[in-house]
Amino acid sequence: MRKAALAILAASVVFVACGAPALAAETAKVRRLPVGEYLDKMKGAWIGQMAGVGWGQPTEFKVKGAIIPQDKMPPWNPGMINQHGNDDCYVEMTFLRTLEQYGWDVSIRQAGIDFANSGYPLWHANKEGRDNLRKGIAPPDSGHPQFNKHADDIDYQIEADYSGIIAPGLPNTAIALGEKFGRLMNYGDGVHAGQFIGAMYSEAFFESDPEKIIRAALRCLPAQSQYAGMVRDVLGWVKENPDDWTKTWQRVEEKYHKDPKYTHGLCSKPGGEGAFSIDVKLNGAYVLMGLLYGKGDPDKTILIACRSGQDSDCNPSNAAGILFTTMGLSKVPARFTEKLNLEAKYSYSDYTVPKVFEVSEKLARQGVVRAGGKIEKNEKGEEVFVIPVEEPRPPKLEQVTAPGPIANSKFTPEEMAQIKTPAPKPKGGEGAQAVDIKAAAEKKVVSE
Repeated sequence: MRKAALAILAASVVFVACGAPALAAETAKVRRLPVGEYLDKMKGAWIGQMAGVGWGQPTEFKVKGAIIPQDKMPPWNPGMINQHGNDDCYVEMTFLRTLEQYGWDVSIRQAGIDFANSGYPLWHANKEGRDNLRKGIAPPDSGHPQFNKHADDIDYQIEADYSGIIAPGLPNTAIALGEKFGRLMNYGDGVHAGQFIGAMYSEAFFESDPEKIIRAALRCLPAQSQYAGMVRDVLGWVKENPDDWTKTWQRVEEKYHKDPKYTHGLCSKPGGEGAFSIDVKLNGAYVLMGLLYGKGDPDKTILIACRSGQDSDCNPSNAAGILFTTMGLSKVPARFTEKLNLEAKYSYSDYTVPKVFEVSEKLARQGVVRAGGKIEKNEKGEEVFVIPVEEPRPPKLEQVTAPGPIANSKFTPEEMAQIKTPAPKPKGGEGAQAVDIKAAAEKKVVSE
């Protein structure tokens, strides 16, 4: 099995490196990306997510408001890559399947029905959003603070990777996908954060410098949002302390964990050491720290995002996914792929890793053309994406502390008839440890 897996991976990452180089966005109307190069980077993106969440998963929520000591970090084990039963991965499969089945113009209501029919375990904004959908509260109200007290939690941030992976160089596509899928469970910065993550992936197909990727994605955020302020803060604090990530971590802790003006959500109470927070800004800062201080090194990127604590598997998953996109699977160290199970299916899904690669390519081809681009062949007969350079169109500012009116959106009886609530999954098996950790953490915080 191991030899077969490696052979399939090796075959899947072959691409021609001599394709036309990407043209600078400042001076060109289009950017060109050889399809072979896209495939290599897309596959790296998915493997990076699994590597980050797999390495960090044993530490999840075990350290809060403190830095995880180096000697408490588990060493990388190649078997950690198989995260088919982890929520950082399996929720995205529902979104991909909806797009594959209904196309890019699928309605937000159909997306909500599909999410309501998912059978895997969920927590926080995801769980409350799905519960709302099953009660008949249709999107976007399913993620509105009036119905979802977790609306500013991390949920769409951790599952927005897909939106940039299938939209190379198309940040507005990633933003639009956030408006469709992010609103199933989040609102305000909870949605903006996922749009930002998606935009970073979009840019990572053309840029390898983490700071430039972050600054490009920053243009996709409402400038006055607290999340955009957090991004600017982290960029500035890294400049002040370029060689000591722990000093930036302390600055993040003081503002985005201890200050009640920046800590929102049912399970994100302001506090210091030992205080649980799944607030999207605090955990998003840890993603950026991993990328900026990791400086292109896979191990450093994952470990810094993880050692920052709190949701310490979700954050390195985002960071590693973006970094591995810049690298491409062909340059990912073998220790991250040698034990990958290519036959395992993601929870409550028919998708395997090779199937995810296939669907991502299909959607990317459609997405590029849909955005006004095209697929042409170069002088060697190789396919190349010709992607229009976009001026980002940020969403309007929303804040969970001062939300706008609800949409009074409810599913019709006919739509409710399409929602078949699955039976709970038995305890044990894939993802059981993650389930136990998150459930215990949430129970503890809510009870307090």
